[in-house]
Amino acid sequence: MASDNHRKDLVSARIRERLEAEGRRYFANDNIADMLQPGELEGLHEEAEAAVEDLLDSLVIDWRNDHNSRETARRVAKMYLDEVFAGRYNAQPATTEFPNAEALNELMIVGPITVRSACSHHLCPIIGRVWLGVLPKTTSSLIGLSKYSRLTNWIMSRPQIQEEAIVQLADLLEDMIEPDGIAVVMEADHFCMHWRGVKDDNTQMINSVMRGEFLENASLRREFLTLIRLRNG
Repeated sequence: MASDNHRKDLVSARIRERLEAEGRRYFANDNIADMLQPGELEGLHEEAEAAVEDLLDSLVIDWRNDHNSRETARRVAKMYLDEVFAGRYNAQPATTEFPNAEALNELMIVGPITVRSACSHHLCPIIGRVWLGVLPKTTSSLIGLSKYSRLTNWIMSRPQIQEEAIVQLADLLEDMIEPDGIAVVMEADHFCMHWRGVKDDNTQMINSVMRGEFLENASLRREFLTLIRLRNG
């Protein structure tokens, strides 16, 4: 209800209007960096800070006088926009692609990459690890090792559902590298289970995406999973 009644002069309202005019989706795990105009991210900081102040008021927290929470609204706005949800508001990290000069066509594994995200349902932390398997074509473009981590964290630094996050990551890498196969495995702790609800500290979620040769070639898939299991052990 409140979002439908925002004044048109709010930065968020202008951005939403622009997105909707373009027919662009802006779900929690979408990137909208290309739709932001200069100065609007700073405006979102101010707007989010005011909204968190309203939230603290609704929680009956005297943030105006409590020395511990006086700066909480500013800190929370900065945390969401610049850190934990930065993958929504920042452009895709620059990646230098280089030709596969040696016509490599062997399995490459990158990981574990530590990832930090947040559940779209409760905005509780998701902390986990990702392994990537790449089987390049002899004609594939290759990217530097560190870029896998940067791209993974760009995808994960948004409110996410783990099942959707690794599909987004697989799509990104598949489009960029055009390999014969791509594999993504993620294991993570979900604090929407640890911290609230069932409060089960021991349960993790593990899931995978297998594309191309990793899906069709059982031996390749087994080699990848065995190697990451050995690394994990």
